[in-house]
Amino acid sequence: MAWNEPGNNDKDPWKNKGGKNQGPPDLDDLFKELGQKFGGIFGGGNSSSNKSGGSFSGVVFSLAFIIATVAYLFSCVYTINEAERGIKLRFGEYVGVVDAGLSWKWTFIEKIIPIDVQTTRDLPASGFMLTKDENVVHVEMQVQYRIESARNYVFSVTNADQSLSEALDSALRYVVGHATMDDILTSGREVVRQSVWEELEKIIEPYNLGLIIVDVNFKDARPPNEVKDAFDDAISAQEDEVRFLREAEAYARSIEPTARGRVKRLEQEARAYKAQVLLDAEGEVAKFSQLLPEYQASPEVTRQRMYLATMEKVYSNTSKVMVDVDGGNSMMYLPLDKIMQQHNTNTRVAPKTNISSNQSNRPSTTSTSSAGRSDRYSDGRN
Repeated sequence: MAWNEPGNNDKDPWKNKGGKNQGPPDLDDLFKELGQKFGGIFGGGNSSSNKSGGSFSGVVFSLAFIIATVAYLFSCVYTINEAERGIKLRFGEYVGVVDAGLSWKWTFIEKIIPIDVQTTRDLPASGFMLTKDENVVHVEMQVQYRIESARNYVFSVTNADQSLSEALDSALRYVVGHATMDDILTSGREVVRQSVWEELEKIIEPYNLGLIIVDVNFKDARPPNEVKDAFDDAISAQEDEVRFLREAEAYARSIEPTARGRVKRLEQEARAYKAQVLLDAEGEVAKFSQLLPEYQASPEVTRQRMYLATMEKVYSNTSKVMVDVDGGNSMMYLPLDKIMQQHNTNTRVAPKTNISSNQSNRPSTTSTSSAGRSDRYSDGRN
């Protein structure tokens, strides 16, 4: 006989009475029954005196169970930020990496370790160190790094940040120990920074720290306070040397174009002078070539004409004195330069008619004197 057939009330799971009502059981009856069962478990017994108390405690326990279940389910939901990655552990064993967003885990079974992989972190390092030339210098340096692999950052070493700090100190002391103090304090700072960066990457590469070096900053380097003044003077002298060299280079750059321009100008002037001399020589040759036929035709006339032209050119810029040697013992002379100067003064003051008359009289005197001189010179040569 089936449980739902009439007359089989003992096997009805819903405990319906009379077999007529086949609907779901009453919730009050269900909670009462659960309360009785749990009350018996926790020492309530089956006595009639504890029936009401057991029913109430059962309801409370059920509500507490439901609330605890809901709270547990809420605790299983978690969120990973955009800049983070989550390391998932199940009973302490690595399971995988959780990306950013809303995720699910089993509380008390799985554990999530969030790791910030986008923020750039700073790590300083400083101390007194011995240089290659056996001097002591205080160096301060700062490393900027970022987490590249969350798993390696957590599981490769015990403390990746501490390991990076020790590696930085080792690399810094190695580089400083192979450099001179002058290089560290003055011109070699950039070389030291690059060397520390390269050496640090070599040291941390075998350990797989999950870190990437973003930048290495050389903050400060100074000698001990006892010798600081002497080093300041040395640095000032080196800076003055560099400044003087720069000034000399600037002066050379400013003078060199001027000198080159002067050389170019002299070369061009020399070429122009050369061309002028050649042209003058060619002109003289052409002139002589034209005079030669005339000279061959009438040598005496050509000679006299050339002589007069030459003397006119010579005496045009010199002072001239006219001397009368035929007047007896008393020698009369006329300073022609004074006469010409006075004549020029009178010309500026006199009317135009007088100027023309004076000019008409002057060439006759000059021509006469020139003719006389030419006769004497010609007689003397003959």
